[in-house]
Amino acid sequence: MACESKPYYITIHIRGKATPLLGRFFQHFFWVVLALGLAIPKVFAAPSMDAVVLLTKPVLDGDVANDPAWHSADAATGFTQVRPFEGRSASEKTDVFVGYSEDTLFIGVICYDSEPENLIISDGGRDSITPEVDNFAVVLDSFKDGQNGFVFSTTPSAGEFDGQVVKGGAGGFGSGGGGFNLNWDASWEVAAEVNDLGWSAEFAIPFKSLRYGGAKVQDWGINFHRIIARRNELSFWAPLGRQHNLFRVSEAGTLKNIEVPKQRNLKITPYLLGQSRSGGAFTANSKSEGDWGLDAKYLLTPSLSLDLTYNTDFAQVEADDVQVNLDRFSIFLPEKRPFFLENAGQFSVGNPKEVELFFSRRIGIGTGGEQQPIAAGARLSGKVKGSTNLGLIHMQTQSINALAGNSYTVARMNQELANRSSLGAIYVARQGEEDEDYNNTYAVDGRWGIGDEITITGYVAQTETPEKRGDDHAGSLRFNWDSESWTNRLGYAKVGENFNPEVGFLRRANYEKFDVMIFNRTRPSDLWGLFELRPHAYHRSYFDNDGYHESGFTHIDNHFEWYNGLEIHTGINLTYEGVREPFEINEGTYVPIGEYDHKESQLVFMTDRKKALYGSVKSFIGGFYGGDRVAVETKVNYRLGDAFTAALTWSHNDIKLPAFAATDGTPASAGDFEVNVVRLRFAYSFSPKILIQALVQSDDRTDLIATNLRFSWLQAANAGLFLVYNEVDDDSFVGGMEKRRELAIKYSRIFDVFQ
Repeated sequence: MACESKPYYITIHIRGKATPLLGRFFQHFFWVVLALGLAIPKVFAAPSMDAVVLLTKPVLDGDVANDPAWHSADAATGFTQVRPFEGRSASEKTDVFVGYSEDTLFIGVICYDSEPENLIISDGGRDSITPEVDNFAVVLDSFKDGQNGFVFSTTPSAGEFDGQVVKGGAGGFGSGGGGFNLNWDASWEVAAEVNDLGWSAEFAIPFKSLRYGGAKVQDWGINFHRIIARRNELSFWAPLGRQHNLFRVSEAGTLKNIEVPKQRNLKITPYLLGQSRSGGAFTANSKSEGDWGLDAKYLLTPSLSLDLTYNTDFAQVEADDVQVNLDRFSIFLPEKRPFFLENAGQFSVGNPKEVELFFSRRIGIGTGGEQQPIAAGARLSGKVKGSTNLGLIHMQTQSINALAGNSYTVARMNQELANRSSLGAIYVARQGEEDEDYNNTYAVDGRWGIGDEITITGYVAQTETPEKRGDDHAGSLRFNWDSESWTNRLGYAKVGENFNPEVGFLRRANYEKFDVMIFNRTRPSDLWGLFELRPHAYHRSYFDNDGYHESGFTHIDNHFEWYNGLEIHTGINLTYEGVREPFEINEGTYVPIGEYDHKESQLVFMTDRKKALYGSVKSFIGGFYGGDRVAVETKVNYRLGDAFTAALTWSHNDIKLPAFAATDGTPASAGDFEVNVVRLRFAYSFSPKILIQALVQSDDRTDLIATNLRFSWLQAANAGLFLVYNEVDDDSFVGGMEKRRELAIKYSRIFDVFQ
């Protein structure tokens, strides 16, 4: 059948009326932002420092000032505020020392503080550091490519935080969001102490935990930030604009003349697992079993690693948060399994949480959340020839119950170019047990940085599925302009009716999407104690590929932030939904065919997050699928010293929809319903490596109460002793409550073969 070509328009649907915008708007926007990006020069000059060979290794006790090992190193100092007083010198002095031995990079920092008794300290659990507590962080761009890096951070209580920067810290992937992979973990050490000077810390980062180029003597990108929480102060060594954070490695300073070792790195991590299960889908009777497996990591070059896994298990991973779906489309759950998280951002192509061409949760996790055994797998990832990122993944899952075994292959190549630019391609494949049971995805993607503020990103993709031929393409193009005062975006995306990335994530199919955002950051000089105003407007519209308007959303808002930490967000949302087929939104409640055009108010209130007890309230009141909705989410957080944190969240939806009798094509509908989700999360740190965590969730829509208790005693990142208890109480069963219990004890240990 021949396809008839037609012109494209941007349309914004407000209160049921379609307003066409000139197609030339895209062209005008592009040329304006191009001119602005080329015209605006860099404001800050990046500093530099020399790496020095330490004559003796520091004693890792946090006492930098009295350790003679640091006497041969010059201090990096002169931090500049980005908040609250942008461009001013930091209110307290910070001295940073960087040195190295034959196998370790050392960083020492003295955070001078005139009021050390007023430091704000949170629990010392791994990766639990937040902007509301005093902390110091370093980012290392070990390839000096301005796009990738490793982040290490600590607090006065020696909390450990690490992560991986990809794509220049922007436009990242759904699992870690925004170009930063928090779930990347490395083996390193840190010690800290509070003293008369303020507080200080010492980092020991083995070169084996990093990746870098092949030259013997190198220059790395480096930057530091410090947060003085009680003053709401954030400062950087290499100054940055207010629109950026530490992940903006393209504007980092330089660490000069660091002599890196040639690495021989083979790490083997075996594990032993004991499990006891009872009830529900596990088994009708109690069942105990043991198992074992191992992971191995071999460094082929200083920048390219090979990871192998056999009989992979993720018993220690935290349970997913319960989510309630109140629309017609798929919900996104993040990846938490360690094997899939290293260099995860390099495999990211698409639009996060909407179209992701590779989504690792499709491997070893069924659509209902059930686990499928992974027999074995391999991953090759890193850099070749300095600026080329290479990634290969191959995994094999086993058949279990109704889940058939599959073979998965992912191949990714990305060439980094100047000024945050890149060009790449990806291939994703699933092969089932039958020859005709397969799915392939092919795509190319690119990113173009213009000046310091403009970024253009896009991709085009095609899938191959035996039963779905034709109209199997997808793609997007997005313009981003980020300046100190403005963030403006314009985007277009299209997904064909038969586009089917089975090893990816697709929130909705068969659509064209237009979206635009205008966002301003203004810092008044003297207005009622206000620190920043953030007025903004956002619109998105979805049309199916026949031109039918499926969804529209217009958001007009202003964020008020005060110096004392109080925030209030006020907004209005204009929503539109075109429903062509009735769907069940809640058990016994249906949304019939129709067009639903509504308004709703939005109010967000957040107290000072630097306090030990703080909270937030978010509310939505307005029309909803022909009826009304009142939605409230309340969150209370409590922090006790450097050991204990807790968070209680209650989400409430009171929805009133018209009740109606059954008609042709639409079942009878009950009308009104409520949905409540309660989540309690707490953690207690005996030390940075010994931690107990709990997550208890209740959902009255599915009548579930789920409990996840985890005790961990870490030897190193993701290795050590883990004790995990899961319980699910399900009273939706006729005749009474069904209980499912699981107790797992797992021990793993990292062996460095060449150490």
